[in-house]
Amino acid sequence: MNIVIHPERVRCLNHEQQITGPVIYWMSREHRIRHNWAYLFASQLANRNRQLLLVLFNLVRSYPGATFRHYDFMLQGLQKVEEYLRSLGIPFFVLTGDPAATIPHFIEAHHAGALVSDFSPLKISRAWKEKLLQSTSVPLYEVDARNIVPCWIASTKEEYSARTIRPKINGCLDTFLTGFPATHPPFSGETAVSLPPPVDWKRLYAYISAKRNVEPVSWIAPGEDAAMQQLAEFISNRLQRYAAERNDPTSNAVSHLSPYLHFGQISAQHVASVVKESDAPKESKDAFLEELVVRRELAENYCFYNSRYDSLDGIRPWAGKTLEEHRHDKREYIYDTETFEEGSTHDPLWNAAQTELREKGKMHGYLRMYWAKKILEWTPHPETAFDTALYLNDTYSLDGRDPNGYTGIAWSIGGIHDRPWFERPVFGKIRYMNYNGCKRKFNVDKYITLQGKGA
Repeated sequence: MNIVIHPERVRCLNHEQQITGPVIYWMSREHRIRHNWAYLFASQLANRNRQLLLVLFNLVRSYPGATFRHYDFMLQGLQKVEEYLRSLGIPFFVLTGDPAATIPHFIEAHHAGALVSDFSPLKISRAWKEKLLQSTSVPLYEVDARNIVPCWIASTKEEYSARTIRPKINGCLDTFLTGFPATHPPFSGETAVSLPPPVDWKRLYAYISAKRNVEPVSWIAPGEDAAMQQLAEFISNRLQRYAAERNDPTSNAVSHLSPYLHFGQISAQHVASVVKESDAPKESKDAFLEELVVRRELAENYCFYNSRYDSLDGIRPWAGKTLEEHRHDKREYIYDTETFEEGSTHDPLWNAAQTELREKGKMHGYLRMYWAKKILEWTPHPETAFDTALYLNDTYSLDGRDPNGYTGIAWSIGGIHDRPWFERPVFGKIRYMNYNGCKRKFNVDKYITLQGKGA
């Protein structure tokens, strides 16, 4: 099997050596088989060395910010992965516990020769890998199957804005925005591979420790196949309106792909390729690809090169200075976390947005900016605003706990990737948004009615 994987998409985190045992693909961020460079690299590595391929997922009992809503979406998607792998004759295992403790034992028990991992810029994933490097001697490869241009290739530093990273990404697209080969079973030796017993998903559901009162949502179905269907519906029915209507939460012109992208159930590279090849108007394709590629990969860059991405400490000096200067400005309203969580402020638009987030696990991108900026306006100081927005987003949004979320909150509250604006109370030089501005963009009353939430 000849799979063309650009060598700069892969990096070995310790040392390369001859592989004399099975290759393990540790699936952690990319919960799919199709259009997955990490899976394809592991498969290629197994073939070249005439070794078996094993696919592994490690479930942690609790993940920071994750609720039952998130676990349910993830576990349903992983059940689809297991079904697909069994149809290919590839063993799939689910471990439970701390990956830094469980994976070395798995490597030893299966006499593995190499471990292939997904790339993630987030601290928790990087910490797991750092611990693994201390307890295993097999080669540990990391493959960026999330970004079209690998994060460490797009830039070697934290970028200032979309303006600074855009030419770097666009300059690499001809190299990295390629098609994917077909997915084939890897080398299986002279006899059929012995598959493990099916995963006991009921046991895993009982194992997790997460907020059970944040329930699963019904408007979106998890898994690779559902993601591909959602993409097809977007291309056929909504992409042509994207440029003109993407900032209108009542128009349903968005892709609804963010949960699938977050859980790795669909490839951004595949989405970009399909969008580029569609017959939608150029302005709609360009507008969507700006968000999918440049803005999303800018968020990855921010989290990769700024270890303080999940706090207000990560913002630029100019933004920290202006927020500090206005720290003691009088706030017309101040709300606590419970009031925000319940959507019980004086603002019916904000309440409606919070209701959509809480009940549906989603919020339109334009409204999410307004939502976060109002939290800054209605809390006693910026640090509380950042932490409150992060808590609400990570608790309720299906695509929470994600570089896009961290960066979006840092943009809204801390001016990351933005520039100083006209100075005003509370915000200082951070960009301001208000209710009347939203009214000029879309039918606010219609949106509030759709969410069934008023003042």
